[in-house]
Amino acid sequence: MIFEQVATGGCQSYLVGCEASRSAALIDPELTQIDRYLGLAARDGLRIRYLIDTHTHADHFSATRELGERLGTPVVAHRLSPAPYVALKLEDGELLQVGGLKVQALHTPGHTRDSMCLICEDRVFTGDTLLIGGTGRTDLPTGSPEALHESLFGKLLKLDPALTVFPAHDYKGRQSSTLGAEIVGNPRLQKRGLAEFVEMMTHLNLDAPTHLTEALRTNMNGGKTVTQLLAEAAAVVPFVSMTELARRLAGGGDPGFIVLDVRERDAFTAGHIPGARHLPRGQLELRVVQELPDPTARILTACEFGRISTLAAATLRTMGFVRAAALDGGMKAWREAGLPLES
Repeated sequence: MIFEQVATGGCQSYLVGCEASRSAALIDPELTQIDRYLGLAARDGLRIRYLIDTHTHADHFSATRELGERLGTPVVAHRLSPAPYVALKLEDGELLQVGGLKVQALHTPGHTRDSMCLICEDRVFTGDTLLIGGTGRTDLPTGSPEALHESLFGKLLKLDPALTVFPAHDYKGRQSSTLGAEIVGNPRLQKRGLAEFVEMMTHLNLDAPTHLTEALRTNMNGGKTVTQLLAEAAAVVPFVSMTELARRLAGGGDPGFIVLDVRERDAFTAGHIPGARHLPRGQLELRVVQELPDPTARILTACEFGRISTLAAATLRTMGFVRAAALDGGMKAWREAGLPLES
């Protein structure tokens, strides 16, 4: 077996490949690591045949949809996954053939109702069902402490205790454990009775994941993250530095741009780049032709932090304003640099 483990903060992903056929499966990939996964597969001479999510992630953004579109590779999840981009939905006990490797799905609801573990030779990928020294939480959408108790004590922990455990998360830098070690030393597994286990799980008082709403939206429905939208916009938009704009303004003549401030009116009135025109981002598509009738004009968008202006410049370019650019930075940085303002 060819095996690669990739840590992204506390998130763990796994590339599992067959040495003979060079076929591989990628388990729980994270969106920011796409180039790394592709680099590892290329280095190891692997072709990724399956992209697997062990469950609907609530704390990070899955890369399965993006990679599936790039590679033409099916996304795999449990049958109860709500994600519309899942091409292959597994039932409990079903196998994937990855070259000479067999990957077996074990339905283990509790953290989420679509949670599954994956057994492959001498190891088990436990998703968020079983963690090293803990378990997945059960207080997020579709979670159930009763279901998790059954998944653990009625199914997962009955497997060979020598199996190596590779979870989807670990925040202490640990790479793996074994089922036997977790049975003996995992504090949450010492509450074996249903009532005491449920009592423990319902009183963990954990903070909600930072990106909960956005992660669930993108992972459940296949939508794009804000980071993706910004990256896509930045890829098609040129930028102008604050230093360059300030230099042009200092000359006192035409700076060569129509500076377009896309903030709301109160922010614009409080202080803006000298000579800037105002058109809020929310009205851009409806008013831009009226406000800026010349599609050949060189437009420089500006906002408070440099993100909305990037999206605005990309929108202008798709509408035919092919010389639109964005200010590299925002009005906050402009003010902090002591650059000139009008109000």
